[in-house]
Amino acid sequence: MDLQQRINAFAKLGAFFSQFSNDGIQKKDHIEANDLFFEGFKHQIKLAKEHNGWFTEANVLFSLESWTQVLTNEHLQRWAKNYHFKGVESKTVGIIMAGNIPLVGFHDFLSVLMSGHKVLVKQSSNDKHLLPFLAKYLEVVEPEFKGNITFTEDKLEDFDAVIATGSDNTARYFEYYFKNKPSIIRKNRNSVAVLHGDETKTQLEALSDDIFRYYGLGCRNVSKLFVPKDYNFDAFFNAVYKWHPVIHETKYANNYDYNKAVYLMSEFDMLENGFLMLKEDQSYASPIATLFYEFYDSKTDLELKLAADINHIQCIVADGFVKHEVAFGETQKPQLWDYADDVDTVEFLLKI
Repeated sequence: MDLQQRINAFAKLGAFFSQFSNDGIQKKDHIEANDLFFEGFKHQIKLAKEHNGWFTEANVLFSLESWTQVLTNEHLQRWAKNYHFKGVESKTVGIIMAGNIPLVGFHDFLSVLMSGHKVLVKQSSNDKHLLPFLAKYLEVVEPEFKGNITFTEDKLEDFDAVIATGSDNTARYFEYYFKNKPSIIRKNRNSVAVLHGDETKTQLEALSDDIFRYYGLGCRNVSKLFVPKDYNFDAFFNAVYKWHPVIHETKYANNYDYNKAVYLMSEFDMLENGFLMLKEDQSYASPIATLFYEFYDSKTDLELKLAADINHIQCIVADGFVKHEVAFGETQKPQLWDYADDVDTVEFLLKI
């Protein structure tokens, strides 16, 4: 199977995804293998929601919308032209996936197959319904994928390299267990936003999407704000109000009530608006329904701090602060070449 065949197959998958969005689920003509898979995938979305309360239909469909935008022939060609795929000896790459947001391990899955390798997937129990079904779709639209995609619920065996995503704690075990294999081991990371105090309402409303999408469970979700001294949070609270219906989601509301009780009993100072709490804290990983914030004295001081803490940070959301910043509202819309932890997965795969 050559590179163009692989590109064509994933572009067909992107076209298949285009039928599923928050604007509506609607079957389209001329989507390959649609009669075999359309109704079945609707059922998998339902199963994913029933199995994991965080995987609401809106969140699953948002994930599919995001992949629809990048799984096009144009984007895949642009991504692939940065690499030399010829002469790659096919090997088996194990992927241990997280399950915090829908299809969170899909980019690794895509990267392995695009690189010409076989993939051995160990899914999280929290996200086990969508990807195996999509793998079957790929095998139908490109039969040469058959035999190259395997899922296991047991420990990984008979693999040549591994990509593993987990917590800081599990990463230590991964590093020990896979010490004799080429590997990418990912740990906890969070995203931050840097505010100057003169942001527009549009920018702050977009920032609210970075905070609340997927209930804040993704590493690309903003979990902390850096704000100037004497920052007034009124404009921020007004802008994020569009997300207030989130408090009617049972799992989110339970976390909000629990964390609020903990803060009150601990006599922590906090700001809150009925569905989000703001707490001054130097940590990066904030609990669900909580956003940490920290004051900064100068741009230079903050640049130094973020540079020192870069291994804890996935994205920096800002407007004119640093070179590789992410625009407001764009954290959950990464391009194919936006790699987790800034580690080029395809480059790694082409060297194993």
